[in-house]
Amino acid sequence: MSAEVFHCLRIEQYDRKFLDDICELADAIRFLSKSKQGADQLASLLSHKRAMLYFVQPSTRTFLSFQSACQILGMKTADVRDTNTSSEVKGESEADTVRTFSSYYDVIIMRHHQADFARHIANVLNNSNRPVPVINGGSGKDQHPTQALLDVYTLIRSFKERGGVDGKKIAFVGDLFRGRTVRSLACLLTKFQGVRQYFVAPRELQIGDDILSYLDQHGVSYALTEDFRSILSEVDVIYMTRLQDEWDVKDGGNTKSINLQDYSLTKENMNFLQPHTIVMHPLPRRQEISTDLDNDPRAMYWRQMRNGMFIRAALLAMIFDVTDNIFRIKETLGENVSVE
Repeated sequence: MSAEVFHCLRIEQYDRKFLDDICELADAIRFLSKSKQGADQLASLLSHKRAMLYFVQPSTRTFLSFQSACQILGMKTADVRDTNTSSEVKGESEADTVRTFSSYYDVIIMRHHQADFARHIANVLNNSNRPVPVINGGSGKDQHPTQALLDVYTLIRSFKERGGVDGKKIAFVGDLFRGRTVRSLACLLTKFQGVRQYFVAPRELQIGDDILSYLDQHGVSYALTEDFRSILSEVDVIYMTRLQDEWDVKDGGNTKSINLQDYSLTKENMNFLQPHTIVMHPLPRRQEISTDLDNDPRAMYWRQMRNGMFIRAALLAMIFDVTDNIFRIKETLGENVSVE
C-alpha cells in the first residue's frame, strides 16, 4: 500500500483487483488461524498497534467481528459504545471526541447513525497532526462497506467451483430502501461481469433510485418485482433482509404495519430453489427466514457471518502493510501445520 493513510469509507474505493487480493489474503489468514503455529505468528504481526472501536449505533456482529479480527493480528482494542460515557455528554463535539481517540490509537473503527460520518471524520483527521486510518463499520442508511466485502468473500467462496461470481443472478429481498448492506453490495457487484440483480420488495421498501441510477451508469442488468415466488427458481443467490423499522422514529414513518409475510423464506419455498442456490442474510433476522432452514446446506448466513472476521482481519493487514508477512508465514508453514 502507499505511504498515505489508508481509510476504508465507501465501496467506490474498491476495484476488482482489490477484491481478489483481499479475498486471497482472507483465505491465507483463515488457513493460518487453524493451527497454533499459524495463529501465534499472526498474533505477532500487529501486537504493537491499538484499535478504537467507536460504535455509537447498536451492533453485535460487526463489533465482535472487528474485535476478533484485531485479536487475530494481536492488536489491543478499546471501545466506546455509548456517548453517555464519553465527554460528548459534556458538549464535546463528535469530531473532537474522535480526534482525541487518534492521540491514543492507531486505527479508528466506527459505526454511526449519520450517513457519511466516517468520511467526515477521515477528512478531519487528514488535516490533523496525527492522521490515523478510519474504517466505516456502517453509516446511517447509506453504506456498510466491510459488510459488502464479507458478502463478496462469501460469494467467491460459495461459487469457487461454479465459475465464480461473474454471470450469477442475485435477488435482494425485504427492506431494500433502508438496507445499507443491500445498497453497498448491489453497487460492489458492478465490479463483476454479467451479474443480474433482482430487487424483491413491497413498493414502500423498494431499492432507492440512487442505487438504480448507479447500476444504470455501470450497465448492470436488473429487475424490480413484488413477486417473491416468481424469482425463486431463477436465481443463484437469495439475499434476505429484515424490516428496518428502527428508522421510523427518525423518518416519521410507520413501516411496522407493512406485511412482509410474502417476503419470508420458508422450508416450503426452499423446494423451488436450484440445488446450488445459496441463502444469505446480514443478520440479525426476525421471521424472514425460518429457523428450520438453518441446517440446510444452502443456508450460508452463519458462515457468512464468520467470513466477516477473516475479511476484516485482511483489511487491517492491508491497512498496516503486513500482507507480504502473512503470505511468507503461510509459505513457510505450508501444509505442515498441525491443526488443533
